[in-house]
Amino acid sequence: MSSPVLNTEVPPPAAAAPQQEDAGAVPATTASLYVGELDASVTEAMLFEMFNMIGPVASIRVCRDAVTRRSLGYAYVNFHNIVDGERALETLNYTLIKGKPCRIMWSQRDPSLRKTGSGNVFIKNLDTSIDNKALHDTFSAFGNILSCKIAIDESSGNSKGYGFVHYETEEAAENAIKHVNGMLLNDKKVYVGHHIPRKERQAKIEELRSKFTNVYVKNLDTEITDDEFTAMFEAHGPITSALISRDEEGNSKGFGFVNYENFEDAHKAVDALNEKDINGKPLYVGRAQKKAEREEELRRQYEQAKMEKLNKYQGVNLYIKNLDDDIDDERLRQEFSVYGMITSAKIMRDEKENSKGFGFVCFSAPDEATKAVTEMNGRMIGSKPIYVALAQRKEVRRSQLEAQMAQRNQMRMQTVPMGTPGYMPGAPMFYPPPGGFMGQGQRPVFPPNGMMPRPRWAPQPQQGQPMGYPQGFNPNMQGRPPRGPRPTRGAPHGQGGRQAAGQRKQQQGRNGQGQDQPQENGALTAAALASAPPEMQKQMLGERLYPLIHEKQPEYSGKITGMLLEMDNGELLNLLEDGDALNSKITEAMEVLKAHMTDAEEPKA
Repeated sequence: MSSPVLNTEVPPPAAAAPQQEDAGAVPATTASLYVGELDASVTEAMLFEMFNMIGPVASIRVCRDAVTRRSLGYAYVNFHNIVDGERALETLNYTLIKGKPCRIMWSQRDPSLRKTGSGNVFIKNLDTSIDNKALHDTFSAFGNILSCKIAIDESSGNSKGYGFVHYETEEAAENAIKHVNGMLLNDKKVYVGHHIPRKERQAKIEELRSKFTNVYVKNLDTEITDDEFTAMFEAHGPITSALISRDEEGNSKGFGFVNYENFEDAHKAVDALNEKDINGKPLYVGRAQKKAEREEELRRQYEQAKMEKLNKYQGVNLYIKNLDDDIDDERLRQEFSVYGMITSAKIMRDEKENSKGFGFVCFSAPDEATKAVTEMNGRMIGSKPIYVALAQRKEVRRSQLEAQMAQRNQMRMQTVPMGTPGYMPGAPMFYPPPGGFMGQGQRPVFPPNGMMPRPRWAPQPQQGQPMGYPQGFNPNMQGRPPRGPRPTRGAPHGQGGRQAAGQRKQQQGRNGQGQDQPQENGALTAAALASAPPEMQKQMLGERLYPLIHEKQPEYSGKITGMLLEMDNGELLNLLEDGDALNSKITEAMEVLKAHMTDAEEPKA
């Protein structure tokens, strides 16, 4: 495998400013490598162990999605000097990482150099056994290769039979096309040509489609004979063939094909005969399409219809839950009809026609729906406070939960003081210890998803800390069960006032220690919650939710409680009363947490 050649003709940085003279030139001031085709579970630690064997690494960064913090499948590795970068490119390119061969190339800071397409070659009809390395070895004889890639089917992991080779110079690309195009690779004749951008290819395809000569005809009367079919289309120009599709018994299937000599005549036939009534049936006449093209067009039409339907009901369809079992469609419509014109109202039911406790109401205008959400959310209907919100798809709700998790993680990172060792503002990046190398047996320690380490909470209780939290739990962290209500002047003694505070002091004095004891809380009613100040309502709900969640998921009870507290108060009251609904929400939250923590898991030794 040939190594990239250092271009000594590159002008100094002062003359070239931030851009490079040549797409293949090595940057004069940095030795930055792009590492692509990475598995989503690859971390900075794994890359450091791999690249640090070559030479001292300045920094490593795995690029991640800004919201979900999942790996985007590529990273940047910065060496202290260009020689180590060249050696890494030569020795580690196409090395297996987590079962996938990585693709290494010099990092190109100027996007225009990557997008010009100069020196880029397209190869198709490749044998599926040819991988990135084999393709690189084959084409490296014609010049210095900047990048080499085989297209892979994501579902099966097999080659799609085509790939790309990007040369440093246009001359090298021309040389490869001249010598390899039409040659046999693994007993298959390959095509090698200049890469054409997608937009240009699409324009050429549309141009070719407009000059069609093959016409598809359907909805034919089964009594029409081949001669009648041919005569019908010959009236618009000379044809080369006309065929009615028939079954094994010779009966017409109701469709056929006609091929014209000139595309102008084909256009005339389509314009004249499409939707024309023949023997009481309207014909369909149009351009004949391949199966893949028809499937793509149908898929596009389906997606378009789906988006139109979503846009039609965007902002007008409401989701209502925590409904009594005796509420039917008519009662639901009556309750919401005062806010505007309702196009539909439906209670969802199971196979036995029992209410599932939720339903949907669709208004004719977004402002009516908004007013209904504002005034009806939390209102008592029957014996329960209902939850009202704009209807959302499951994927949207899941993405919102993931975004909330990412936001909390970002806030945790921001709360780390600047003097904390290992803190680095902005995107997570690993920096090795002084000297560049680690001692034998040592491993770099990374916080999950690039988050910086947090100071542990002191075990001893502090003033104002609520009772009933597990030892080591930090009430100042996001995603915690909230602090108990602070007693105020005139506050009822039954809601965490002076009496509760006195009981805590007596209990601590009795034990002689500052250990927290579980606090007994009565059932929280909607009336009691409504009577509390708004800033205390979430705290009261959190105190009751946390023990219930701790029984199911003790390890993640704090995080799950914080996630659930983002919900509406009426819905949280329902969770306290309905154990099945609470278990469902805990399961949903755990799925989001597991998906979020997957990227943070370090490989086992």
